[in-house]
Amino acid sequence: MNKPEHHLFICGSARATGELKGVCCNKESVALLSYTQGEIQDRMLDGVEVSMTGCLNMCTRGPVVIDYPGGHFYEHATEELIDEILDSIEDGELCETNLIAD
Repeated sequence: MNKPEHHLFICGSARATGELKGVCCNKESVALLSYTQGEIQDRMLDGVEVSMTGCLNMCTRGPVVIDYPGGHFYEHATEELIDEILDSIEDGELCETNLIAD
């Protein structure tokens, strides 16, 4: 397996039991995962992966997306934000929209 240049982690609000319960899943983060997977495939982006995480404890900012290994956190994720993040990855730039600075 090759290590991805960008691994996007989307908060799924999963608890240790696997139960999806919380803010991010109630704001359609699971559908956002599916959307992101489709966009990565449609754009044929090599080196970009996406995964769902358990609760990131950033509920007031959710859904939260992390671009790893850069360590960039994004709040209030939507399909539009995912498009902007992927556009920035394609352009070799940092997406500044909804970037959590603190």
